[in-house]
Amino acid sequence: MTERETALIGEFKGKLDKLIILYLRVKKEKQLLVEEHTQMKEQIKLLTLKNDELVRQTEDLKFAKSLLGADDDSHGAKLKLNRLVREIDNCIALLNK
Repeated sequence: MTERETALIGEFKGKLDKLIILYLRVKKEKQLLVEEHTQMKEQIKLLTLKNDELVRQTEDLKFAKSLLGADDDSHGAKLKLNRLVREIDNCIALLNK
């Protein structure tokens, strides 16, 4: 081999080593991002469940408040009561089948 060929091979090895180092760095970063993505998905799931629970609690509080005597909300309370009675009737009908 000539000196020029040896120099080219040495340069190629150096660039290949740098490329391998960059690849390993990107691979590690990707793994960290995948883990972070998984954690974020889990956090979104938990927050969604919490939000649903808070919405349900808010509706229950509004209903309870309307039953306690707020005249302007009595119509809403009657509608909710009627809906609950229909749901109970449907459940009873399903149980009787």
